[in-house]
Amino acid sequence: VHVVESGGGLVQPGGSLRLSCAASGIIFSSYSMGWYRQAPGKQRELVAVITSGSIINYADSVKGRFTISRDNAENTVTLQMNSLEPEDTAVYYCNAQLGRRGPGYWGQGTQVTVSA
Repeated sequence: VHVVESGGGLVQPGGSLRLSCAASGIIFSSYSMGWYRQAPGKQRELVAVITSGSIINYADSVKGRFTISRDNAENTVTLQMNSLEPEDTAVYYCNAQLGRRGPGYWGQGTQVTVSA
């Protein structure tokens, strides 16, 4: 199983970034796909998740600014991040999770830095 993120980088406050995650070796459409982030000195936190049935949940801190979507034909999940703030600076991780008790897989993470 491979979960690979891309699209991180340095952006100014108010700017946008688009993160992508490609997963292989799993039946992608059966998995909930989530984006998590971890800032220095903080615990990893959920940013957004889209279930196999396309139910979506966002952390309160990103509602109205971030959009998660999935393409089951391409086995990808995307996080569009707009109106970025310095507080969004973190390593962003993609997670594939099969139900509540099934296996879960993580990517290696991609750095997002929001700074002037």
